[in-house]
Amino acid sequence: MNFGQTALQVLKTVAPTLALAVGGPFGPLAAAAIHAALGSTDQASAEQALVNATPDQLLALKKADQDFAIRMKELGIQEEKLAFDDTANARAREMTVKDATPHILAYAITLGFFGVLGYLVVYGKPDTGGDVMLVLMGALGTAWTGIIQYYFGSSAGSAAKTDTINKIAAAK
Repeated sequence: MNFGQTALQVLKTVAPTLALAVGGPFGPLAAAAIHAALGSTDQASAEQALVNATPDQLLALKKADQDFAIRMKELGIQEEKLAFDDTANARAREMTVKDATPHILAYAITLGFFGVLGYLVVYGKPDTGGDVMLVLMGALGTAWTGIIQYYFGSSAGSAAKTDTINKIAAAK
């Protein structure tokens, strides 16, 4: 869904969790909740209903936001399990196939990350191509983080995500 400014502001004010979810991977779930709360059938009617919402519609939207936050908390647990299973399957594949490619890529990215980092520490950002080097550093840093999570797990990230979901659910 892609609302106009006024409708989006109403949605952000009354149902911040739904407003946040509308543009992300849970957009279809958020859109269904918005349509159900407003009694709309499509984006245009939902936008019109948001701009001209009655107090009853605003209350229904607030309730839908709270229900959505709870549903997201429930899905978060399942989503975490799916991510864990995905990583476990990748590790099992690597052990079965004995493919050297993941190891080679992990070493190459690690060398590249620390090589670029070392260059920037010693020489600083170059006058020509410095911005490109910083983008490269960001990309390599992100890839290296993924490698570390793959080989050593990401329990800290999972704990932080769970804490965030719990805070959102408690605020409602």
